[in-house]
Amino acid sequence: MIKMLKSTTFIYRMLCKWFITPILKREWKHPPVDSFNERSIELSFAFKCLYQVCPQKVIDVGTGYSALPSLLANCGFHTTAIDLIEGVSESGSMNYHYHIINDDITAPKIKEKFDVITCISVLEHIPDHHAALKGMFSLLNPDGCIILTTYFNENRYVDDVYKLPQSGYGKDNRFICQIFSRKELDQWIGENSAKIVTQEYYQVFSGELWTFGERLKPPIQVRKDEKHHLTCLLLQKGES
Repeated sequence: MIKMLKSTTFIYRMLCKWFITPILKREWKHPPVDSFNERSIELSFAFKCLYQVCPQKVIDVGTGYSALPSLLANCGFHTTAIDLIEGVSESGSMNYHYHIINDDITAPKIKEKFDVITCISVLEHIPDHHAALKGMFSLLNPDGCIILTTYFNENRYVDDVYKLPQSGYGKDNRFICQIFSRKELDQWIGENSAKIVTQEYYQVFSGELWTFGERLKPPIQVRKDEKHHLTCLLLQKGES
């Protein structure tokens, strides 16, 4: 029986290699030379928090095409990934790095509970962000944490920065791009009996809001009272 299982596994791996490798070679491309983005900040923050919290079970929300769940699994975390798959791509493309469960975080069907949720540059594209936070907190174990990164301005909420005439890109994007403020953050905290463990702020553009002006290379970590466009948060679930 063991020999048969090993043979079956070997055949499966060879078939995967023969069929998938040509697809990956055809679809994989170097990103454009001038395509530096904020992901290195966000992932650095996420892994720093994971190191501090040291969870067993992690769920990544809104994975899209990201390899993050695969990296989390390689680090030894029991990893689940969810996304509203029909909302990811009109062309039906898939994530080649990890299995993604089709689920809507604003009304999640998944019943499992987790120690940590990662939500990296996703929330700003979800119109009902209150329902999304409620859904995430509902998936956490007691004292569980959410690692959340999103576009942020301390005093001003914008429902879709791509629609503003000063926006440097995104006008043809089919997703909205919200900029959250302290008001929305306080509402998330109050509605879900949560608390902020850590919050970092980054200036990413030269202009006042996200996409305004030139992109800074590298971005600058700043104080709360200085101009910023991106925030990285570690939120902890409180008593319900």
